Amino acid sequence: MKPRLPLLLPLALALSGCAADAVPPASEIVSAGELLLSIDGEGELRSSKPMPLNVPGRNWSSRQVEWMLPEGSVVKKGDLLARFIAPDGKQQLDQAQLDLQRNALARLSKEGDLEATQGRVSVDLAQVAVQLGIAQRYAGADFSALARNDVLDAIEDSRYLGEKQDTLQWRRGQAGTRGGAELALLDAQRATFDLTAKDRQADLDALELRAPNDGVLLLTPSWSGDKPALGASMYAGTEFGSLPDTSAMEVQIDLPQIEAQGVATGNSVELHPLGRPDQRFTSRLSWVASAAKTLGRESPVKYLSVRAPVPAEVIARHGFVPGQRFTAKIVLAREADAIGVANVAIEQQDGKHWIKVREGRGFVRREIELGVRGSARSRVLKGLAAGEEVLLSAGGPAQPDDAQPGEATDQAKDKDKDKDAG
Repeated sequence: MKPRLPLLLPLALALSGCAADAVPPASEIVSAGELLLSIDGEGELRSSKPMPLNVPGRNWSSRQVEWMLPEGSVVKKGDLLARFIAPDGKQQLDQAQLDLQRNALARLSKEGDLEATQGRVSVDLAQVAVQLGIAQRYAGADFSALARNDVLDAIEDSRYLGEKQDTLQWRRGQAGTRGGAELALLDAQRATFDLTAKDRQADLDALELRAPNDGVLLLTPSWSGDKPALGASMYAGTEFGSLPDTSAMEVQIDLPQIEAQGVATGNSVELHPLGRPDQRFTSRLSWVASAAKTLGRESPVKYLSVRAPVPAEVIARHGFVPGQRFTAKIVLAREADAIGVANVAIEQQDGKHWIKVREGRGFVRREIELGVRGSARSRVLKGLAAGEEVLLSAGGPAQPDDAQPGEATDQAKDKDKDKDAG
């Protein structure tokens, strides 16, 4: 047995070294007391009754900003907010008026042609009527009074003149119908030109944007993020900005989705402007978005939007204006005597929640019932008592401080290879 002692001593030293390098388990002893679960965030003050301001005009006509008030200007109802110019609209109006004049000349010409055509046919009808009367008189004469050939010629002439008279009457009727259709076409074209001219004139008359109510001017960025500026081209009907009603304000808070669990309508919110904790006030969430969404194309992170109204007396006291940034603390739960546990200790499986609790020299798995869940801690309703020890981390082998991700695993593999070679 003595020859084995030199082998056991290095093994014992190696085992003691490994034990010294291991990370011990982390745990906490829970206690009952005041429990505060909250979420911190930031939001922007906005009006709950925004008044959108659209570029004046119709039919997406083009405009250019000639003059405008700077963003944040306090305005009264009826004040001029922006003035536009529309060079293209002026050119289109001139073209429509020119088309109207051409149409009027074309109608006068067509009416003259129709009157001339009908006049010529009327003259021909009068001549044919006279000739037909003479022919009919001779056609009914006695052969003893006139030569037979003359009578027969008169009969043929009366037949020919009768057919000619019918043809001329048909031509007069056709000229009236065709001329009426051509005049109706010109009238329809005139109505179109007149409507175009009126639209262009209405666009040119709507080149000023005035305030529909008192408020603070806020500009709306386009899809590219650019706000209206002097010389910018815009289209009628697009949103220029908004004029929020400052008597009804709210703070919209965007919370990261991973931290927004447990947020519900009615949660208490502590708010104050950035850098002004002396202007702190309390409100409650009045609206919570049904789903989280991204705030831009730059980041895939989703945020849950919530809103909290600001009392009118607070607005009047501190002079808050739309666009201010606010610090917010949303209180999920505030209990005077409750038990809470860190979320890292909770396991979820099959819709149930589990933790590991100290029993003797080890930890056993136990099912618990949770209440409100915060971003870091959750309230325990059943399954855990004050004074019990809960496992937070099982620990494990230590990793060098200067090791990069994956280096510890590679070193372990090298040791295994050395052992296999030995």
